[in-house]
Amino acid sequence: MNPAARQGDDAAARAANSQLVRDFGLLIKSATRLEQSIDTALRRECGISHTMLEVLIRLHRQPGERVSQRRLADDLTLTSGGTTRLIDRMEDVGLVHRVPSSKDRRVVLVAPTDEGRAVFLRAATVHARILEEYFVRPVAGDYPRLTSALSEIHKALREDAG
Repeated sequence: MNPAARQGDDAAARAANSQLVRDFGLLIKSATRLEQSIDTALRRECGISHTMLEVLIRLHRQPGERVSQRRLADDLTLTSGGTTRLIDRMEDVGLVHRVPSSKDRRVVLVAPTDEGRAVFLRAATVHARILEEYFVRPVAGDYPRLTSALSEIHKALREDAG
């Protein structure tokens, strides 16, 4: 290998092994594994996916409120097609139903069914248990600092995007 190529390989190795890259990788791996743990528990104990729970969470934030599919897509960072397929699956198993908007006929609103409310309450308990075990307990007294730091990161990214 020629000296210039070796020097380039060394620089690439240093960049790939930087502490910043490792720290970010740890954040991503932790978030991914936490999401997988939540999803596995929800599927086993409640018969729904984590993404379905995220829809149900948004549908239950304001009692009686119906949420547009567009807003769900934006909140969940899904495509409109992906959201439509997700809501189709949820409707097929009786968790939600679609309602046309009385204000704009192009808008489709989503509301939970009675079964969706019951499943949500069971799933919320499972979700909280997993979060407590793997998100809160490991950092104990540092939890407020962690959530504050995550909020600052989110805020900086929102400001940069807007």
